[in-house]
Order: sequence, then C-alpha cells, then structure tokens
Amino acid sequence: MSTAYVYEALRTPRGRVRRDGGTLAGVPAHDLLAGLLRELADRGVRADSVDDVVIGVSTTHGEQAGDVARVALMAAGWPDSIPAGTVSRFCCSGLDALASAAAQVASGQVDVVLAGGVESMSRVPMLGDRPAFAVDAELGAATGFVTIGVSADYTAAVHGFSREELDAWAMRSHQRSAAATWDSVVPVGGAAGVVLAGDEGARADVTMEALAAMPAIFGDDPLWERIEARFPGFTRPGAGLHTVATAPQLCDGASASVVGSAAAGQAMGLAPRGRIAGWAHTAVRSPGLDATIEAARLALQRAGIAVADVTVAEFNESFSVTPLLLTRELGMDSERVNIQGGAVSVGHPLGASGGILLANALDLLRRQGGGYALLVIPAALGLASAVVVEGLE
Repeated sequence: MSTAYVYEALRTPRGRVRRDGGTLAGVPAHDLLAGLLRELADRGVRADSVDDVVIGVSTTHGEQAGDVARVALMAAGWPDSIPAGTVSRFCCSGLDALASAAAQVASGQVDVVLAGGVESMSRVPMLGDRPAFAVDAELGAATGFVTIGVSADYTAAVHGFSREELDAWAMRSHQRSAAATWDSVVPVGGAAGVVLAGDEGARADVTMEALAAMPAIFGDDPLWERIEARFPGFTRPGAGLHTVATAPQLCDGASASVVGSAAAGQAMGLAPRGRIAGWAHTAVRSPGLDATIEAARLALQRAGIAVADVTVAEFNESFSVTPLLLTRELGMDSERVNIQGGAVSVGHPLGASGGILLANALDLLRRQGGGYALLVIPAALGLASAVVVEGLE
C-alpha cells in the first residue's frame, strides 16, 4: 500500500452563531470552502493534479445540499475536470472525509485527494433537514435519538463526571483558547476586506463561580424518557449536568487538506507536513457519546503506536464530557490534550471540525518538532471517528 501524506491543512477561523446572524452569516458554505481552495492554489497545490475532492457536511440541506463540494470547486475557479462529492456522518463527517482520502491514496488508485469539511450553522441550522428520526416518534425511539445535550448528560452520568468537573474543563478551554495562536488559519474575506481573521468566543476571564451560576439546560428534556426506556435501571441526573457554557458553541467554518502519495508531493514540489497513520469508525448503542474510547484505541492499534507515543491529542469538545472521558479512559496526560483549547470555547462547525482538528494538530506537532497526534470526534446516534497523524516537519 502507498503512504498517505498530508501536504497542506488549512482552515477558516470559527465564527460564532448569534441571534443577529453572526460574523460569518453573510458567507454561504460554498464560499467558505472556496476561499480555502484558492489559498491552496496560491500555496503551490496544483489544482490539475487533484484526482478527487471529498468534503464532510453534517446537515446536507438547503445551501449545503446539492453537492456543495462541487459547487465550491466551481466557485473557486478550479478546473471543471475535477470530481467532488460530500460525505455525511454527522459531527464525524470531516474525519470521515480525511479517512476516505487516505484510503484512496493508500490503495494506489489515485495520487492526490483534497479532503475537508464545511458547515454554516448560521444559514443551515443543525437538524434543519428534519431527518426522519427527529420527527417520527416511533423511528426516534427505535434509533435512540435524543437531544444531543441529553446524550452528553447521559454519558457524563454513566461515567461518573460531576457538574464541577465539566465546568472546570470549560474554564480550561476558554483560558487556553484565549491565549492560542494558530499558523494554518486563513482569514475569511469579503468585498470590504477581511471579515474574520481569528476564532471567536474565547473568554480569558471566565471563572468557576460564574460557570457554577449557570443553569443546566437539558435536565427537563422530555426525551429522557426515551433513554430510561432503552437503558432500564438508569436514573437521569436530577438537575442536569451540562450548561450552555459546557456545550460546544454553534459556529460557522470550513477546512481543507491535501492528501497525496510521495510521488505527488515530488511532482508538486511540496514537502509533507504529516502522514495519516491510522483511522477508525466505531459505534455504541445510541445515544451514548462514548464510542470515542474504542475509536481511539482502534486507530492507535492500526497506526502501530501506543497512547504514550501521542504528544498531541485533539479531542473535539462535543460538550465537556468528551475530552474528560477520553483523557481518563486512555490514561492520557491531560497536558497533551487540547493544548490550545477547543470547541466549548470557540465552536464546533460540525462537518468542518475534523479538518480543523487536523490543521490544529499539525501546527502543534510542527512546534514540537514532530510526533504523533490523535484526533477524535463523537457524533449523534452513537457514532465516533478517530484519526492518527504523524507530524513530519
């Protein structure tokens, strides 16, 4: 099999969704992605060398339906001869796209695949496509669908995490994100100039007292009855556990990476930033958010490394419970986890998040002089994905 190298990994800033629309609300999904494609070309990626484009999108509805990957390609002025398509595995969509690109290159069938993701939650709200499991009560019960925050509270309760631990992680996330610097962020521009240059949302002055004062928001959700029916003997946490501060911020963003063979890099004159060493997709009984544990272990096993070999862990903060759970269950040094913060403070643009974690990890690995990174994301209906990348800079 061929080795799948990462030659570039870029992302937009994460722009918060607000009631008034948000900073990036005026930029449709295809334009968010097209800006990154133009930047890749400016950085030496030859568009005519790309064999395929795979883009992760969680909510394939409205402006994000109709193969937004192909639309973005055309909007960026790339050659008409390049095929493009989307994949949708909810929040895991971006890692799915990356793994699919790596598999294509490793098979030897193609030399270069552009992988990434995009989500404009300002313009296409989560569940805006009204999936059948969310509107049909019988199907919802059969699939275990519940509000994603109920999934997070359930997972935290089952694994014994307290409200205080969840709040403490949120404070950590804000403090680290507020001090973060990234090399792979490409500003989003518009007719009047730069619209957004950096991630929004981080607050360095967040305190435990302020977090403790926030009410839990999922404790009274009627879909707890569905969980109690699926897991006899389970008792919901009385007051709820997660708050708006320990949930991932809604935001807009895009990511794009170039995955290719050794020969492709030589032909383009590009040095690899990293190597895709392994990946895994797993699932548990819905609506648990703990399939991440097996996904991480399986990806590490397939990469041929141990937890101790991981120097950078980018665990998507799909609520505070996710990084807390993975850090504990893997026996990971917490100082290697989300070194510069995460989604609780600066947002989770669903389909784009996998590529954002990759770009962040490669930035951090470069500063460390190499090593391995583990990227993990959970998703609705019990899904999870993980990717292991080796830094080569």
